[in-house]
Amino acid sequence: MDSPLDHPTARALLDWHIELGATEAICDQPIDRYALSSAATAQPVPDAEAAKAIAPPPAREARPDPVAEARMAAEQASTLDALRAAMAHFPHCELKRGARNLVFSDGNAQARVMIIGEAPGREEDRQGKPFVGRAGQLLDRMLDAIGLNRHAQDPSEAVYITNVLPWRPPQNRDPNAQEIAMLLPFVQRHVALIRPQVVVLMGNISCQAALGRGGITRLRGQWVDAYDTPALPMFHPAYLLRNSAAKREAWADLLELKSCLLASETEGTPHVPHR
Repeated sequence: MDSPLDHPTARALLDWHIELGATEAICDQPIDRYALSSAATAQPVPDAEAAKAIAPPPAREARPDPVAEARMAAEQASTLDALRAAMAHFPHCELKRGARNLVFSDGNAQARVMIIGEAPGREEDRQGKPFVGRAGQLLDRMLDAIGLNRHAQDPSEAVYITNVLPWRPPQNRDPNAQEIAMLLPFVQRHVALIRPQVVVLMGNISCQAALGRGGITRLRGQWVDAYDTPALPMFHPAYLLRNSAAKREAWADLLELKSCLLASETEGTPHVPHR
């Protein structure tokens, strides 16, 4: 049986191994010191798929609902000035970034007739008023032919004019469905504040906004209900400038509007015939 080594003998053996060139002391079985160190200090790292399963999903930032925000802003407007301010501060319509002015309205707010057009053009954008370009000049002549005027002080002879969109679309393109939907609550509130006897839906976009359908050539001249008010779809003056043959139908529609207004003077309410 081997006797245990004393210190001098162990030191002598160590010196002898060093003289022979030994630089490492090893055991009977190899030991991976690196593995032992990593196991003691490192935490297990899950693979990418496991990490996705363990980690909670990132919280999605809630997107604003432009239509809901427009409806809330419009409902809170109790006056025309408040409504104009609400539209000016509405942040979700990109059209305002490229427009010069907000085109709110023109005419007598006490008028029996409210005309709702489509969107401002170049001249409307420049002046900040609806229907002041070539189409607006034609509209003024059309209204004058049946005794109406946007500048009249007498409500029975006056009109009040606005648009579905208060900002000019680029290159005068048609408004898209999203733009119409987010601005429709302001139009609805606008009509509610004016409380006209009759609404004139001037053009295809105005019909789409109010009725949910287009096709002005089929709709024109037929009384409909829009914004809880009797409404008469008519050709837009810009269309008449391009299609002079349609002026015959436009004149018939103007006479229909005049007949309705004359009947309301005697009966107290708009007389809307069924066609």
